[in-house]
Amino acid sequence: MSVAYLFPGQGSQHVGMGLDLYQANPDSRAVFDLADEQLRFYLSELCFDGPEEDLFDTVNQQPALLVTSVAAWRIIQQGDWPAPSYLAGHSLGEFSALVAAGSLEFNDGLALVRKRGKLMKAAGEQEPGAMAAVIALDVETVERICSQARSTTGQPVQLANDNCPGQLVISGDKTALVEAIRLAEEAGARKVVQLPISIAAHSALMASAATEFAEAVDATQISAPQVPVIGNVSAEPLTTAKEIRTELKAQLTSPVQWNGSMNYLIQQGVDTFIEVGPGNVLLGLMKRINRQSKRVKFEF
Repeated sequence: MSVAYLFPGQGSQHVGMGLDLYQANPDSRAVFDLADEQLRFYLSELCFDGPEEDLFDTVNQQPALLVTSVAAWRIIQQGDWPAPSYLAGHSLGEFSALVAAGSLEFNDGLALVRKRGKLMKAAGEQEPGAMAAVIALDVETVERICSQARSTTGQPVQLANDNCPGQLVISGDKTALVEAIRLAEEAGARKVVQLPISIAAHSALMASAATEFAEAVDATQISAPQVPVIGNVSAEPLTTAKEIRTELKAQLTSPVQWNGSMNYLIQQGVDTFIEVGPGNVLLGLMKRINRQSKRVKFEF
């Protein structure tokens, strides 16, 4: 059996996440306590009790997902779970994967995602954008649509997430996005849904955040991973500290190649995928990518 552990990104959070981990396991409890101390506010209470509006603020949401995922990983490390052949995380989840791989110390990973959340929020306020999910069109068609919308409006819009066959996300300037949505509907998309978000993640509108975040990445101690981590940008293993730095710097403005990442793992013989952290979004995507795969939700 070859196993990949998957760590979720933004969108998997919910009020109450991590409370069972905190109550059941001292190592998991220590992760939340360390986060509260480092951030100087009770992130744990925000995860457990909300309010939802504050938890969904990207400044809090990003560290909350990292902390909950790492708290779950601590239990996996103690138990009879199979050893990982690979690790991967969707967007923000890539930081959880890097902590699990030993590339980032937990406190450094927490500082980075807190910084990332603040910078992304500021970039969204400086250059407001939008995102939309496009259902049942292929990548080539969506990229052509984005190119046409950019030409028509003079504003940026691009593919942000290639999640699985038939589920893509586009991101960019609101005017360009509206035009891309119109073109996608004309091209026969089954459904196009604008997402409730004012930040154009994984697009050119994150350039200001990416510049300052790159400085934070350079200032952070990063080690070669003990287990290969599949990068969102390259859809290939990150095996050195240099590769990880390059990946993290590019990630904010580049598409998440999740479909390609999962297909790479399948080609390497991975047959079991275990999602670690809140929700089961990634297992749902894997079902669309490869129905024959064994899909397991971490439970203790």
